[in-house]
Amino acid sequence: MKVFWKHGYEGASLPALTAAMGINRPSMYAAFGNKQSLFLKALDRYLERPASFLQEALQMPRARDVAERLLVRAVESYCSPRNPRGCLLIQAALACSHDSEPIRRQLVSRRHSIEICLRQRFEHAAAVHDIPPDADPHDLARFVASLMAGLAVQAASGARRSDLEKVVVLAMESWPAPNQKRVVARPRLA
Repeated sequence: MKVFWKHGYEGASLPALTAAMGINRPSMYAAFGNKQSLFLKALDRYLERPASFLQEALQMPRARDVAERLLVRAVESYCSPRNPRGCLLIQAALACSHDSEPIRRQLVSRRHSIEICLRQRFEHAAAVHDIPPDADPHDLARFVASLMAGLAVQAASGARRSDLEKVVVLAMESWPAPNQKRVVARPRLA
């Protein structure tokens, strides 16, 4: 998992993968079939372990708490000295060639699944009046997912944890209060 996380799907060489697992190439093929299958197992492990904060955050009682916990824990994970910087779901897809299109699609699908979970959680928040009636759950989900992706890229680029935490504070300052009519200035697009 960490080899894919650090080097991306295509950058993770078979010698690096087998060395990290302490096995030889025939054993890797016998256990996982091929590099793509191994990568999908690594993605599952990533979501179960380093990215388990996703499921934890969805259980928070208020929509604002969901977003804040998700972003705070994302920064912790993306900047942890125990792991490669950034997010495996982002890092692995940044340099996929045409030959790796199935992997790129899998990563897009997994990121989209996270956004769907967020949207569903925020739809529930709308139903119980935890967000203003004019706050769109889909927009909120995309906002949080976009922030997570941006934080991951920034972390992988060497941004300091304290700087990313400031981004989270700014993002949470813009979160809609449940009983407050939002005044939204829409940007004019040329």
